[in-house]
Amino acid sequence: MALMLTTSDVAVLVARMNIRRTLDLLSRYIQDDFVRWESFEKIARLASHSTVGVIELMPTSDADRYSFKFVNGHPSNPSHGLPTVMAFGALAEVSTGRPLLLSELTLTTALRTAATSVMAARVLARKEAHTMALIGNGAQSEFQALAFHHLLGIDTLRIYDIDPEASHKLKQNLAGVQGLDVQLARSTQDAVAGVDIITTVTADKTNALILTPDMVQPGVHVNAVGGDCPGKTELHADILSGATTFVEFEPQSRIEGEIQQMPSTYAVIPLWEVLTGRRPGRRSDAEITIFDSVGFALEDFSALRFLWDQARALQIGREFELVPQAGNPKDLFGAMRHLSADTTAGMEKAALACPHEA
Repeated sequence: MALMLTTSDVAVLVARMNIRRTLDLLSRYIQDDFVRWESFEKIARLASHSTVGVIELMPTSDADRYSFKFVNGHPSNPSHGLPTVMAFGALAEVSTGRPLLLSELTLTTALRTAATSVMAARVLARKEAHTMALIGNGAQSEFQALAFHHLLGIDTLRIYDIDPEASHKLKQNLAGVQGLDVQLARSTQDAVAGVDIITTVTADKTNALILTPDMVQPGVHVNAVGGDCPGKTELHADILSGATTFVEFEPQSRIEGEIQQMPSTYAVIPLWEVLTGRRPGRRSDAEITIFDSVGFALEDFSALRFLWDQARALQIGREFELVPQAGNPKDLFGAMRHLSADTTAGMEKAALACPHEA
């Protein structure tokens, strides 16, 4: 039997653990797997692009577990009453191929993206960082804000979005967070003035100039989250020229990240090499660092592993028969006939117990 987790199940799991513990533990799962980087099979995600969005498949595996995520990105979805990003995924045994977990990953993707951002910022931002600008106040903004507040000590957050309602939504949702001062900014330039960290998480599927060089001061860490597909960026190329850039999986980032604007000779540092101590992270207080975050399948592997462990410990979710469980494993036709007979008998029994009124 496989375990299924719905969006309601994941929401309950987070509520029972609380958001701070969830983000903290999830970031540690991700870091543990990044440290094991060389034990994973890695490929860039498989993407199907249209004029209005993208649908992607993100697989990876180690010697024991295989995972994949199905995810979309459609910026116009909110006008249709749908999230911009929707996802689900699975975790399976490598030794048998047996599916272990089928889970929603829409909520979980927002959680793991924020947890990954903080994991990177721990080694890339200045140690005394306490202020952050958050540009783009949509569906992922609360998760980024809470992760940086609870896990990195950010106490002042300046927020800006071209849609004022999005910023007011964010401010309202964070109103009860103790020790976090949320300030509405008049513009991107107003939001980023003098801050320690800049997080960009916008949704437009275009090459945009959310940040220009005059907005990024020495010592700033830029957490660039929104640029995540070909033709979609947020930073002026001259910012990259004057900064040290860190990436997840370089072959994917060259296609989808901020560095798609740069020549192939532009040097980047894989984040896993910093986390394992092979390469330095931030080297001085004046250095500008960029985490060119496009999202990589290993983070979803970690998230699914986290859900699998925590859901079983908290007894959340339900088991269901995703593959046949009984009978001769070589007699699939017989299994189908047996399962059909059992289901029909159950329906007939239920009908007898609750007959329709004449």
